[in-house]
Parts: sequence; C-alpha cells; structure tokens
Amino acid sequence: MPKVSVELIHEVLTNNQLEPDMIQQVLKQIEEQAAAEAEAEKANKEPPVKKQFVLIVSDPNGTIPDQDYVGWVAQIPEDDPVSDTMDRLIRATYEYNISKKGRKYPCKTVGEACEAVGARFLKEQSIAIKNKVPVVVVKTDNKIPEIESDF
Repeated sequence: MPKVSVELIHEVLTNNQLEPDMIQQVLKQIEEQAAAEAEAEKANKEPPVKKQFVLIVSDPNGTIPDQDYVGWVAQIPEDDPVSDTMDRLIRATYEYNISKKGRKYPCKTVGEACEAVGARFLKEQSIAIKNKVPVVVVKTDNKIPEIESDF
C-alpha cells in the first residue's frame, strides 16, 4: 500500500465537507497510529553489528619484508577471530562457484574472489570486501623520525 502524506488526507477530508472537529480528530488518530508503528518497527530492528577491518595481503612467494605487495580490505564482525577471515572468503567463493554465474565464470584465486563474488554470498558468511581492485601495501618500520632543528 502506498504511503500517503497527512496533507493529502487533510485535503481529501476537507473536500468531502466534513466538520473541522472531525477532520482534526481523524488526523490526530492517524498521527498516533503512525508514531506507534514507527516505534514498533524501531523496537523490532536489530542493532547493527560492530565490525573490524582486516587487510588480506597477497604474498604468493612468502617474502613480505623484501617486495611490494597488493591486498584487499575485508570487514568482519568485531567479536569474531581474524583468523577466520580466509575461511569465510573461501566458503563464500565455494557458494558462488556452485551458482549459475559461478559455474560459467568460476573463481580460482583470492583476487578473483574479491573481484567477482557478489555481496549476497559474502553477507551469508559475515564478510564484506571493501575494495574490488587490489591496493598497494606500503611497508613501514612504524617509527616517525625526529625533526631536525636546523631548518
């Protein structure tokens, strides 16, 4: 059923030559019922799940300290262990691969999975891939150098 504005209801009631007191009473009842429905809907809504970010780094050769790498940013529920991230992505990829589109274009690598697996499959496994295209990972020693006073 389409939603109708209160102004439109007021106009229709006025055009039907109802008494102003009756119009006000009907509009007040409509507003009360709408507020009650909105409150009930808000109460039934589950609170959003807090999530944490995880970076999945592509390191095919096992040489992280020596080379530049690309990776994908994933998001999982905050309370879940980070070590389950790859399992979630793999399960979502398996589900995608058995779908009609997945049988036609199956994913065989993590990169293909991050690019091609749809949100429907990822959401079932409580994971979200935040970027489809891989990003470059920059190495750092996690230190800020001291400022020299000889500017």
